[in-house]
Amino acid sequence: MSDAAELSPIARRFVLHWGEMGSRWGVNRTVAQIHALLFLSGQPMHAEQIAATLSVARSNVSTSLRELINYNLVRTVHLLGDRRDHFETSKDVWELFRTVVRERKAREFDPTVTMLGECIADPAIADEPPEVQARIKETLALMSALSAWGDEMLRLEPATLMKVMKLGSRIQKLLREN
Repeated sequence: MSDAAELSPIARRFVLHWGEMGSRWGVNRTVAQIHALLFLSGQPMHAEQIAATLSVARSNVSTSLRELINYNLVRTVHLLGDRRDHFETSKDVWELFRTVVRERKAREFDPTVTMLGECIADPAIADEPPEVQARIKETLALMSALSAWGDEMLRLEPATLMKVMKLGSRIQKLLREN
């Protein structure tokens, strides 16, 4: 197998777009492109293959792979007869979705819930104006409810979660009628 995998026009479009979307989601473009490449390829690739296919520096690939591994989106695998590390991602889009949501929740959402709880528990909260206390309590209540709801959604089977998502507009309509 040559080092560079040839991407079809559709695969190239997907990988490039995923990189653009990644940068909008706060993820480095190359990180997102590598993940898209591994997802589409459906097979383990070594870092040199990734670098050659995406025309990016090997050092950038290494850094990006470490980030993807830290996000639990990529894992290292070994192939018989090849001493190099190879990397793969899940082929299951629902598993990937759950991983992204779980990781982002743990890194971005949960620390805010913790900080808000600490603010409410701090005796100095009594020195804050009542409006500030109320806003912090309301924010904590909302974020705690969203956190619990998110955890429940992550436990659902993909088919059930899809049904829940499709119910969204129907539930809104039902609530407006009552």
